[in-house]
Amino acid sequence: MDILVATAATVAFLHTLFGPDHYLPFIAMGKARRWSMMKTSLITILGGTGHVLGSVVLGMIGVVAGIGIQKVTQVESVRGSLAGWLFIAFGLVYMVWGIRRAWMNKPHTHLHSHAGGLQHEHSHTHHDNHAHVHDREEKKNITPWILFTIFVLGPCEPLIPIVMYPAARGDYSELFITVLIFAVVTILTMLALVLGTLFGLNLMPLGKMERYMHALAGGTILFSGMSIVFLGW
Repeated sequence: MDILVATAATVAFLHTLFGPDHYLPFIAMGKARRWSMMKTSLITILGGTGHVLGSVVLGMIGVVAGIGIQKVTQVESVRGSLAGWLFIAFGLVYMVWGIRRAWMNKPHTHLHSHAGGLQHEHSHTHHDNHAHVHDREEKKNITPWILFTIFVLGPCEPLIPIVMYPAARGDYSELFITVLIFAVVTILTMLALVLGTLFGLNLMPLGKMERYMHALAGGTILFSGMSIVFLGW
């Protein structure tokens, strides 16, 4: 069991670290939508949990149905392509929306005239003037659920043989411990990467780039999807 647990922990760490789709979407959306660290953590944990459980369920179905690892892995590959294309579609739509939002909120000046011929001008954006509208939009925001859905569909291919080995032997205590270790290491690695990067970004003065954050978030998610589909990450 010790070897299997160590393997699960190592594979989980490396799989998460070298899979940018595991953390870049959460970093991008957390920064763009100004989620608190607590909210970002909860959404990341939900995404990571759904990601692992989806593959556990598939692996168990494979064992019960007597399907070999190769066929289950092929199904995971199809799920991976689906998740990748969903990331691409979501990222592209969100990026276009972000560009439009940035353009509409472009700072501009107004000239004001006062009694006595005094004139002055000031710059502003409509985003600040209509903050109450965006507050209502934030309350009904479905973005976290979109990310969660895509992550549930996304594959966790290295977990399949780790799940099927103890399950096929009927050693369910070993299966539970192995899956638990894999899930915990995966989620902790995701949290470390997401929160660490966001902490660093929050210390950086973004200035005029701030209004492009939604567009950049969409582009980041688009890149994550393309890395899955075309690079196999």
